[in-house]
Amino acid sequence: MEAIGLLVTLEARPGKEAEAEVFLNSAQPLALNENGTLKWYAIKLGPGRFGIFDTFANEAGRNAHLTGEIAKALGARANELFATPPKIEKVEILATTPLKN
Repeated sequence: MEAIGLLVTLEARPGKEAEAEVFLNSAQPLALNENGTLKWYAIKLGPGRFGIFDTFANEAGRNAHLTGEIAKALGARANELFATPPKIEKVEILATTPLKN
């Protein structure tokens, strides 16, 4: 059951918006391979503004994600692609709805 999550907001460097979007899309297979990550979203918030939202059943899953392959890839490219360091917020899931057809 989804109990906790992460909300990460990112602002692309000017001229790096397309590269940032490609980078975020490329992380999807990594998220699929994380056992503790229940849902993972890469989102576009507006021009040059992006985010990652993911959910976990427990703190162990969230911590594994924070030290996993996506975090490593983001750390390696953050200065190149993003104007400011990623803003990482730990969140609690209050309610969800099941996926519909």
